[in-house]
Amino acid sequence: MPTVYGVNASPFVRKVRVFLAEKGIQYDLDPVIPVNVSPEYRKISPLGKVPAYRDGDVTLADSSVICAYLERAHPEPSLYPRAPYEYARALWFEEYADGGLTPIIGPKIFFTKIIGPLFFNAPRNDAAAAKVVDEELPPYFDYLEGELGTADALVGGRFSIADVGIGSQLVNFQHSGFSVDAKRWPKLARYAAAIYARPSFKALIEEERPTLGLA
Repeated sequence: MPTVYGVNASPFVRKVRVFLAEKGIQYDLDPVIPVNVSPEYRKISPLGKVPAYRDGDVTLADSSVICAYLERAHPEPSLYPRAPYEYARALWFEEYADGGLTPIIGPKIFFTKIIGPLFFNAPRNDAAAAKVVDEELPPYFDYLEGELGTADALVGGRFSIADVGIGSQLVNFQHSGFSVDAKRWPKLARYAAAIYARPSFKALIEEERPTLGLA
């Protein structure tokens, strides 16, 4: 059986796990914490990051690489659009999540409110996190609001890697005690609610909350 390496609170680990769930692929989770990892783990993930993936002799690191491999290895149901432009757009939103939302939601909100106090004995700073939500995050949400249509999907009216990536970041936003302002971003609020309710996400959210000390 394949193995995913990484802790369940990581949005990148969640991204791979949602992808696997959508494909209907069973796997084991090895909860590697990406701090002072072993030399053996670095053979799988040379940068020492999570997630990593093993399936027999196949070993891979990086969530985007793993998902791309899984799509080729298990093409149905397809989670990457086939039309060239829609394919590129889906990759763009995946990058928007990984490179755009992560630096805001990750260290400035989720770590400040949840991970730092719970696992690193860092002081919890709700005010600092709220300031980021009020001042830094809105342009990112403005963009997503403008890109969403009537479907609960970012590209082609169909759930794809774009939604796996963006949704994985929105879950950590929710874990941090925040919600998308439905008056300011009605389409994004509807989209987030649909993501949280999707079975592949919902199961992981319910699993993760006790780990993070959340009711």
